[in-house]
Amino acid sequence: MRSVSRILVGVITVLLISGHAGAAGYVGNVKAGEAAFRKCASCHQVGRYAQAGYGPQLNGIIGRKAATTPDFKYSEAMKKSGIVWTEQKLAAYLRAPHDVVPGTSMRFWGIGDDQQIADLLVYMREFR
Repeated sequence: MRSVSRILVGVITVLLISGHAGAAGYVGNVKAGEAAFRKCASCHQVGRYAQAGYGPQLNGIIGRKAATTPDFKYSEAMKKSGIVWTEQKLAAYLRAPHDVVPGTSMRFWGIGDDQQIADLLVYMREFR
């Protein structure tokens, strides 16, 4: 019984460190996510008055089908992707956009830091 408890504690620790918490979503910090979003803000907006610019506005991105905001001209690759933006899919896209949607017009190399991705996802949840 004691070894089972140690295994569970180990699994939970790994999930938290890696930024994953199963169905509950990613573990992150909203303030750190807001700071991390600054590098996204040159192309994307969130919040009450968000609108498309060089990239689409990102309010409600979690759970939304890709390429469906009416005020942005998406690439053909994004339109044909069929993606629904779950947190897991967004995390993969933030890591390597061109691997998830080959041919995307998003000019971004990706984020290699799992904690920064977790922070961004927590921040994005604020704009449902």
